[in-house]
Amino acid sequence: MSTLPPLPHETPATAADLRVMHEQLGRDMRGVRSIARRCACGRPAVVRTAPRLEDGTPFPTSLYLTLPSLVLAVSRVEARGEMARLTEELAQDPELARAYAAAHERYLARRAELGSAEEVDHVSAGGMPTRVKCLHAIVGQGLAEGEGVNPIADRVLAELAPVASIDVCRCEEPDGEVPVA
Repeated sequence: MSTLPPLPHETPATAADLRVMHEQLGRDMRGVRSIARRCACGRPAVVRTAPRLEDGTPFPTSLYLTLPSLVLAVSRVEARGEMARLTEELAQDPELARAYAAAHERYLARRAELGSAEEVDHVSAGGMPTRVKCLHAIVGQGLAEGEGVNPIADRVLAELAPVASIDVCRCEEPDGEVPVA
């Protein structure tokens, strides 16, 4: 049993949510357990998935960003080369590295609430605990858990707040397009 507090915004996934996620991603989501965070209009923004999919495949990314406006905004941050810069900063800043390692441990504990997949038991997501490999997974954790859990997610979300805040619905905008951050 987990000693973590419940995810602050987690709600059950409905059949309507599964349809929306299909529209968001262009494919069916597998292993869906719940919606960890929703957009201001109520659409899924972060889905929580099982550590092992229905076909037996291990799936380490248990907090998965689905909201198109945020996916696009985070992709733009990645395209600027921020992952390499942040990885370098982790190597230089012991305090940041400790906080990021704690986010990794929390990710593992949160995923263990849903079950186990031995092949990925020590693998979290996004390159944690020593690299920044996928900001989408890291931001997914930050949105699901809340501020203060993942320092890299907090930084990216603060940067994106003016153009891609979870608290402002952009779901009706063409192609989820958001201004360039």
